[in-house]
Amino acid sequence: MEVARSLLLFALAGLCEIGGGYLVWQWLRAGRGMAWGLAGAAVLVLYGVVPTFQSELSFGRVYAAYGGVFVALALAWGVVIDRWAPDRWDLLGAGIALVGIAVIMWGPRG
Repeated sequence: MEVARSLLLFALAGLCEIGGGYLVWQWLRAGRGMAWGLAGAAVLVLYGVVPTFQSELSFGRVYAAYGGVFVALALAWGVVIDRWAPDRWDLLGAGIALVGIAVIMWGPRG
């Protein structure tokens, strides 16, 4: 249960980070209105809040593991939103990053 909760929080943080960045990108690079930028800023603030709900107390460990989730989510975002196809090296790298999450967050300690 704890692993599932942790993964859900990582996924939520990732969607906030990528989604917020995407909204800011749309504002500054695609000429969307200021509301897009403000919405992006608000979502990015949520990205900073969500990881604080992880049960792990070490900021460094949580954010190191989150980095692997971000890699996988960024590729998924590219597929779904940008209609971009990752190649086998992208997928291999994401797989390695996901294994890294497990080692960092749930490897035996002590």
